[in-house]
Amino acid sequence: MRTIHFREALREAMQEEMRRDERVFLMGEEVAQYHGAYKVSQGMLEEFGPRRVIDTPIAELGFAAIGVGAAMNGTRPIVEFMTWNFAVLALDQILNHAAKALSMSGGHFGCPIVFRGPNGSAGQLGAQHSQAFESWYANIPGIKVISVSNPYDAKGLLKSAIRDENPVVFMESEVMYGDQGEVPEEEYLIPIGKAKVVREGSDVTMVSFNKMMKVALGAADELAKENISAEVIDLRTIRPLDWQTIAESVRKTGRLVIVEEQWPFGSVSSEISYRIQKEVFDYLDAPIRRITSADTNMHYAPNLVAAALPSVERTVKLAKEVMYLLK
Repeated sequence: MRTIHFREALREAMQEEMRRDERVFLMGEEVAQYHGAYKVSQGMLEEFGPRRVIDTPIAELGFAAIGVGAAMNGTRPIVEFMTWNFAVLALDQILNHAAKALSMSGGHFGCPIVFRGPNGSAGQLGAQHSQAFESWYANIPGIKVISVSNPYDAKGLLKSAIRDENPVVFMESEVMYGDQGEVPEEEYLIPIGKAKVVREGSDVTMVSFNKMMKVALGAADELAKENISAEVIDLRTIRPLDWQTIAESVRKTGRLVIVEEQWPFGSVSSEISYRIQKEVFDYLDAPIRRITSADTNMHYAPNLVAAALPSVERTVKLAKEVMYLLK
């Protein structure tokens, strides 16, 4: 094992797959000459050349459409969006073409494509650049949705996404590209659709994904100081959702707290809450609780950004409530 940055883990995944399979290529805004807006593709133009690392205009609908067409014709594109906020312009290609290609062609045309880039808030970026979109894409049949929280998972799941025969939405975070973590030297893959118990516990289950995992783990640390044992689960994949791992944990702890960055209405936590109460209701000792972003547009002022996002303090309070230690 060695310690590398989040962006390096993503780069290694793409490089390894491009060396392994000449059908794989990268395209997007600033991915070539500028080495990526967040330097994820540093050095890839020099290694693979301009036919496989392709700069595009600022036209998300256009280059997403090119990627979808290329995937349907035998290649395996990686389309990088500078931010998933911009990818809303390409939603027609993702929703109506990539997601439906296999079924509408009667199984004749697949669409093995990865759409990837940063998702969610990243400080004072304003309402139009601070949105988390996992539940949007998870609502679309035909698409797999991955949302990663650390370098190890980022590399293993991106490699699996590139090899998958289906369109995959792969969500990162601007604030995590500089994070460091242990990643093996040798090649490895992580299966899509499998959550991970990153911390075992017995009193309450906490579920999260992407950068909100830092909030969940921070809350678990604070709860441990008061002898409350929190089991923390990283979903990693949003669709397909590994609700069985969550259910197994809830059967043990009897309590569930969900931490996510999205707005509350129609969110990932909504689906988890429904599935868990449907399947393991008899094991619940307290109502399921969740903490999300505020149900409003993100403001610019730093104090309002902090107030809108889930925090360790509020998560700890929710956990104590389901333990009936607070009213």
